[in-house]
Amino acid sequence: MVQIGYTMMTEQAGPRALVEHIVQAERAGFDFSVTSDHYFPWLASQGHAPNAWAVLGAAAQATSRIPLMTYVTCPTTRYHPAVVAQQAATVQLLSEGRFRLGLGSGENLNEHVVGGGWPSADVRLEKLEEAVGIIRALFEGRTLTHHGPHYDVEHARLWDLPDPAPPIGIAVSGERSCRLAGHLADLVIATEPERRLLESFDRHGGAGKPRVGQLPVSYDPDRDAALERAHDQFRWAGLGWPVNSELPHDGSFASATRSVSKDDVADTIPCGAKVEDFVEAVRAYTDAGFTEVALVQIGGDQQAAYLTWAEKELLPALHEL
Repeated sequence: MVQIGYTMMTEQAGPRALVEHIVQAERAGFDFSVTSDHYFPWLASQGHAPNAWAVLGAAAQATSRIPLMTYVTCPTTRYHPAVVAQQAATVQLLSEGRFRLGLGSGENLNEHVVGGGWPSADVRLEKLEEAVGIIRALFEGRTLTHHGPHYDVEHARLWDLPDPAPPIGIAVSGERSCRLAGHLADLVIATEPERRLLESFDRHGGAGKPRVGQLPVSYDPDRDAALERAHDQFRWAGLGWPVNSELPHDGSFASATRSVSKDDVADTIPCGAKVEDFVEAVRAYTDAGFTEVALVQIGGDQQAAYLTWAEKELLPALHEL
């Protein structure tokens, strides 16, 4: 049975609201949750970007059952990997073992804020591989001194070390990232229902490991309102990873999506209140081989109604997949 997750999307709600939403998601019966980690929203209409790690700490204390996960943190630019290791270990302790650390090579949108330019995709993956090695070593309890091609670590140690350490997931979008994830990750992360990504992950050592996807949805009894909101806040989703990872700020995404129509959005995001439309969108992921799918309800002020509907209608239908 596919596991269905709830997304705390930091781009569309403030910190207190996000914690309220995850509490309701736990009550509604979602199997797990994920949290984005942004410094900027994709579009100004989303309107938020609180610190994800502070939100996770509060969520860990406000909930008791639902698993937590970053989806995803970039441990290479805005954060040093030694700091990510400490943050992840702390959330694992606060949540009493409910945390998974999702990692990726990042987006210019969030990482540009510390300066230094935005490296090529190849360099970003080199940095990610080195960062994962540093995080793993610290999770093992080692006192680490490391001088590598991209990072220096001087006599670092995690003094509050969880047992077990958080599992590490790596986001993939192509062959090289799948190879990296297959070798180094405990689970794989992807935002498109692409079977080829999972097959590549399996070839490189990922067979049998969890695979987590994510799907934006726009619930509303008024389908036109749902579609309007999806177009206003999520029309960037169709640009694809090669574009989304490179654009530097919300204004860039507004310009790049000026020609995206509502029909374009409707082709990729289920909108309205027909359960079967949402089920079919999730089925694309399960048919591709995903074992977990995190849903993103679009609209920070639309979460309560969505979660009530999900508990009564959507989750029972999805758990039959």
